[in-house]
Amino acid sequence: MVLNGIIVKGIGGFYYVEAAGKIYECKARGIFRKEKIIPLVGDIVTITVDDSGKNTIDSIAERRNSFNRPPISNVDKLIIVSSTCEPNPNLLIIDRLTAIAYYKKVTPVVVFTKNDLSSAESLTEIYKAAGIPTYSVSCKTGEGIDSFKKELDGCISVFTGNSGVGKSSLLNCIEPEFSLETGEISRKLGRGRHTTRHVQLYKYSNGYLADTPGFSSLDFMTNDIIKKDELAECFPEFEPYIGKCKFTSCAHVNDKGCKISEAVSDGEINPSRYESYKTLYNEVKDIKDWQL
Repeated sequence: MVLNGIIVKGIGGFYYVEAAGKIYECKARGIFRKEKIIPLVGDIVTITVDDSGKNTIDSIAERRNSFNRPPISNVDKLIIVSSTCEPNPNLLIIDRLTAIAYYKKVTPVVVFTKNDLSSAESLTEIYKAAGIPTYSVSCKTGEGIDSFKKELDGCISVFTGNSGVGKSSLLNCIEPEFSLETGEISRKLGRGRHTTRHVQLYKYSNGYLADTPGFSSLDFMTNDIIKKDELAECFPEFEPYIGKCKFTSCAHVNDKGCKISEAVSDGEINPSRYESYKTLYNEVKDIKDWQL
């Protein structure tokens, strides 16, 4: 029997594919190894179900995007979780992650937690002005949770956030059973005692939430380097000004006649976002294509 499905987990050379309302344990055909293709969680696949239980992945549909760390494909939304305080938000990390999301053709969503401890209003204004979906929530009072949950409908959503920002608490608020289920799996795998890490998709609201245990913002930031000529396009608020600078070679780093830096001076672009752009640009400006 041939079925179409999605890989929801891969561990130890076995892939677990959700197809026709069931989960099938599969092995990838040898052709993938020969072509150096590694199936990823999130891949849309065709499988052959064998009566003896030796099910195989026969083909993998073209991916819309993929990440190396964590290994996952066809992501719709990258949920970037930061706290308003304890720890204080690192805007450069948030801006780096939103840029990576746009580069990978993924929608970034910024969520500020702990708004019961400190107001997130000035923070949310920065990202809403940039055209990025942004939420302020409290896992303690429940404020903003229902509004944020609507973002997850029908999508593959991956959460990222550094330790202490409240990512686990947010997942608990979204779906208590999801958190209980991942906790049960963590105990079975002995997470915390050694470094077993794998990505898994869980059904939620006509879509999936990705459990990415042990991965932090730093892991997402080790994905593809954004080329300097493409970086400005990863800041959506820059779009109206791209191509309108005095010089076609403008790097938008305080260049003469730069429309983007003028927009910052005119209050059209938030200065913190522009500072992040300049920092990221200076990191990659000397990298040659052959080094990528």
